Amino acid sequence: MPKLTPAALAIAVALMLAPAAAPAQQATLHKSPSCGCCQHYADYLAANGFDVTVRETHDLVSLNLDAGVPDDLWSCHVMHVDGYAVSGHIPVEIVRRLLDERPDIRGITLPGMPAGSPGMGGAKSGPFTVYAFGEGALAVYSAE
Repeated sequence: MPKLTPAALAIAVALMLAPAAAPAQQATLHKSPSCGCCQHYADYLAANGFDVTVRETHDLVSLNLDAGVPDDLWSCHVMHVDGYAVSGHIPVEIVRRLLDERPDIRGITLPGMPAGSPGMGGAKSGPFTVYAFGEGALAVYSAE
């Protein structure tokens, strides 16, 4: 058996002790076939470590209703990720916070298509108010 040099041994030990890369978070994003901003949002998520499957549909109404998104807080797409519904162009940090905290809710939504949000053009003009929804009362989840 050949002898390892001290440098080779150090590299071997470092590789054995290095944490394995976490697998990408799986997500399914449902969007209208004609919506470019939703595709930009999917690309943004992919660039930030999510494995996003895009499903085009002409029935976002049913998807929003099934997900439990309050009808006055809908956005242009609905994503399902690890048991939660995520509606709208929500910054990835907030989606990660949801997945880390695992609150007892059905999901979160950033209503409308606010300028400056991920996947949308324009400049951000104020905080993005993200709402938590579920069985209880609607609540602000984040205002950043």
